[in-house]
This record gives sequence, C-alpha cells and structure tokens, in this order.
Amino acid sequence: MNTPILAPGGLPIAAVERDTGLAKDTLRVWERRYGFPLPVRDSNGERVYSPEQVDKLRLIRRLIDQGMRPAKLIGLDPQALGQLLEELGSPRADDDPERTAHFQAILKFVRLHLHEELRRALQQLLMKMGLQQFITGIVAPLNHIVGDAWLRGDLEVVEEHLYTEQVQNILRTAISTQTSTTRERPMVMLTTFPDEQHALGLLMVEAMIAPEGACCVSLGIQTPVEDIRAAATAGRFDIVAVSFSSAYPARLAVDGLRSLRATLPAGIALWAGGAGLRGTERKLPGVKIFQSLEEIPHALAEWRHSAKAALQP
Repeated sequence: MNTPILAPGGLPIAAVERDTGLAKDTLRVWERRYGFPLPVRDSNGERVYSPEQVDKLRLIRRLIDQGMRPAKLIGLDPQALGQLLEELGSPRADDDPERTAHFQAILKFVRLHLHEELRRALQQLLMKMGLQQFITGIVAPLNHIVGDAWLRGDLEVVEEHLYTEQVQNILRTAISTQTSTTRERPMVMLTTFPDEQHALGLLMVEAMIAPEGACCVSLGIQTPVEDIRAAATAGRFDIVAVSFSSAYPARLAVDGLRSLRATLPAGIALWAGGAGLRGTERKLPGVKIFQSLEEIPHALAEWRHSAKAALQP
C-alpha cells in the first residue's frame, strides 16, 4: 500500500484531471490495469500525484491525441515518449520547405528570447498570407510544435509564454483592423468554461470570423455556464462558440455543453471546437463540433444561407 504522505509539489486527482485533460476515471482505471500512475495518499486517504507522474501523463495525453493507444505508451519512460512525440511532430517530406524554415527560425527566436525578432517574423508572415491563412497555416501548427517542445523539455515555461503573448498581441491588432462599424449577422459570442485558461484559441477563432464580416464579441475565459446563457439571451446573440484546449477534460466539456444546450434558447446555435473535444461528436446532439478552424468560414456562410431562407415567405 502507498505511504500516506503528501509528496512535495504533488497534485490531487482533480488538479491532475484539469492539468492533463485525462478524466479521473481514466486515471483510476490505468492505476488498476497498468500500475501507472501510482499516486501516494495524503492524510485523508486521497490520491496525490508527483510532478514527474503528471509530466509523463501530459506526454501520454498528447500522444493519445495523435492516435496512439495508452497500452503501448504507459510502460515507456518519459524520454521514449518524448522521442515518439518528436517523431510524430516532425515535418513530413512533402511539407513546404519554406514553411518549415519559418517554423525553425521562430523556434530559434523563442529559445533565445529574441522578442523583437519573433514579433517581426510573425508580423511579416501575417502580412504575406492574410489573417485567415496565417491562422491555419502558421499559428495552428506552431502551437502544436511549441507545445510539444515544452512537453519534451526543449522549451521552458517562460519561453512558451513568450511565444503565446507575442502571437496574442499580433492577433489582437490584426482583428482590430478587420473590425468595421457595419458588422453583419450572425452575432457570435466567444468564451470558455471555468478552468479553461487558454485564451489563444478564442483569439484564433475570432481571427477566422472577423474577415467574414460577422459581429464577434468575446467574453474572455472561464465564464460559468449560467452566465454564458444569460449573456447570450440578453445580448440576442445568434451563436455561442466555446473553445477547449487539449488540457480540458473531455468529460467536463461534454457535461457543460449538454447543460448549456439544454438552457440556451433553441434559436441560438452552439458551436464548439478544440483538441479537448476529439471523439465527442456523437455525444453532443444539437452542438456543432468543429474539427478544424478551416471549417469556420463555410459554417458562417451556411448559417447566413439558412437565416436568409427562413425569412423568405
């Protein structure tokens, strides 16, 4: 039996669920079936996980997101898991060499803390590609590359934050230049659920919507479900869009979206996307799940077509 001593820096199971996106039930099943993770117990008999186990769980979750099965991963050490992640994330032979070079240069600027060089490189790519292509062709894959580098220990937390802040600043400026005084329907409200602290996903969605001329309002992150419903109803929004990062537990996302769909007026569409929702499509009737950001312009066009058809006699 585990020693009932709280490990220094250890996390309770609820915090591990939030941090890794792995459900509590999954962690317990793996403990019984595979012998990992193997938490200690605190003075109340509750599970407590060491930082090393949490780090390994993050790697496993990322690899599962890329299609691998947990039974083949849990017995591997963190170094082997990191190598797998690096191999899966490596550019394919048919990738654009120019884009690969851009990614390598940007990672170099991040590692060396070259703030101005990083900002300039991102800004030049934005101007060359346009906002939507910049999001789908540069920011989305870079997020995975930077995230994987952080999981492997190739980037420090401060360096990951440097990248995120620079991208967010550039996107906010770009979005503001797309905003005009004459915005068209639909009116879209953006937010995240409580405990979802990743704001970059919201900005990326807003950056895909802004060039389409729709009215987009962000409530920011961590909005309670009841507050989302109240704001959507009072503001007469057409669409509520919610973003989930890979660290957000799918079980909590599904439960929250079901609750929100049940309380939202039928005339308000509910959209959701992000890595945290992979594999949940069949569990969420009445919620439009997006697999990629590229789907957003087409979905807006479909909404407008349906709205126009509903007005015709």
